[in-house]
Amino acid sequence: MTISTTTSLATLRIERRGPAAWIWMARPAVHNAFDETLIAELTDTLRQLDADPAVRAIVLAGEGRSFSAGADLNWMRRQGEASVEDNLADARRLAGLFRTLSTCVTPTLARVQGAALGGGMGLAAACDLCVAAERAVFATSEVRFGIIPSAISPYVIRAIGERQAYRYFQTAERIPAARARELGLVHEVTTDDGLDPQIEALIEALLTGGPQAQAAATDLIRAVANRPITDALVEDTARRIATLRATDEAREGLAAFLDKRPAAWTLPSSPDSGA
Repeated sequence: MTISTTTSLATLRIERRGPAAWIWMARPAVHNAFDETLIAELTDTLRQLDADPAVRAIVLAGEGRSFSAGADLNWMRRQGEASVEDNLADARRLAGLFRTLSTCVTPTLARVQGAALGGGMGLAAACDLCVAAERAVFATSEVRFGIIPSAISPYVIRAIGERQAYRYFQTAERIPAARARELGLVHEVTTDDGLDPQIEALIEALLTGGPQAQAAATDLIRAVANRPITDALVEDTARRIATLRATDEAREGLAAFLDKRPAAWTLPSSPDSGA
């Protein structure tokens, strides 16, 4: 049985569904736009959930019609009037949010049901996996406001590549879900009704993997991606697999395969552990 509990903050609703934690951005009246409070609450919530060994997957979602329309215009106006020092401090907090999301040890999934604009596209790109409804739309729309997609750029460029970034960072064109999948930003596109089942299917797939191995796999990607294949890199990959083979998790995974039984980490949690 899936245990579901909900905690509400000023801008977020956190729902625990067994081993998965669903973070709902809860500002639907402003299309889940960022402000100081959402940035702080989301950063802190991600850190707490990522540190909880009972959480095996984190889903980031938005209430209402939009995933996130990016920066709240009133917040942007306040920052435009702030001192250079205050503006920089605020920008660092925003950049820290994306870095926190992108470096979670726990697998992260973006559930994009509608518009994901500016920082909203950054959130989708910073997650490990992204599932979008057919009506979802993405954009790096910052140049239309006379600014640039600076804080989100490492994650969006990682997702769609440098060449495509030259286009979309400058044109601010809307990117339909199907095109976003072609670009590599989105992994799966589905109907509105199929969105949650697709997320749940991915969570089920994630739960079959060893949590230590999954953390090591994401760290491996970060260490290997876009690096030349040097002797040092090859040695690093050898050391990584040799180290992992000696862990209790790896021994359990091999034993489970040979015994034709589920690995220990796939067994249902106790009723209290999902709360």
